[in-house]
Amino acid sequence: MTATKMMTGTMMALLLCAGGASAQQMYKWVDASGKVTFSDQPPPANTKPVEIKAGAGGAASVPLPYALAQAVRSQPVVLYTRAKCDFCDQARTFLKERGVPFAEKTVQTQADEAKLKEAGSDGRLPFIKIGRAKSTGFEAGAWNTMLTEASYPEKKILPPTYQFPKPTPAAPPEPVLPKVDEKTKAAQDSERPPQPQEKTSPPGFVF
Repeated sequence: MTATKMMTGTMMALLLCAGGASAQQMYKWVDASGKVTFSDQPPPANTKPVEIKAGAGGAASVPLPYALAQAVRSQPVVLYTRAKCDFCDQARTFLKERGVPFAEKTVQTQADEAKLKEAGSDGRLPFIKIGRAKSTGFEAGAWNTMLTEASYPEKKILPPTYQFPKPTPAAPPEPVLPKVDEKTKAAQDSERPPQPQEKTSPPGFVF
């Protein structure tokens, strides 16, 4: 093999590696003419806000390191908390300092309490689920062990630009249906086709 061929092979290998790295992050932007562009290169400065995608077809978010993304996918962390709860605050801070993405569910209503018990808690908070593992009350040592067993990195590798999702109620409120006034209801009833009336026989008459 000549030196030229060896150099060409090396260059191709480097290009393939670069292509694999760039596939980890895609940019989407809209130019002045309204054209939508996808690229692995950052957009020009005069474009509309940038949407960063986690890999091809991923949700708009900051891409996670591979090991962390695998743990999040296979062993998701859900934290149940209550307002004015010191241990809940400590638990939240602990997860953020270790760099663990998690979903926070707040418990305020009776419906939230029911969802908390469905998740496996006896009613005490904080309560955490790491995949199928569960723990009531905050204890840093026990939680560290659970996270490590669930393949979460022991040292924080969460990107600094990652934003933790906002807490949501354990039992999402039911959608509020729009009120219909009497006139609208009467108009809707008038548009319905007439229903066939059942035949009734006179008293004492049998078919």
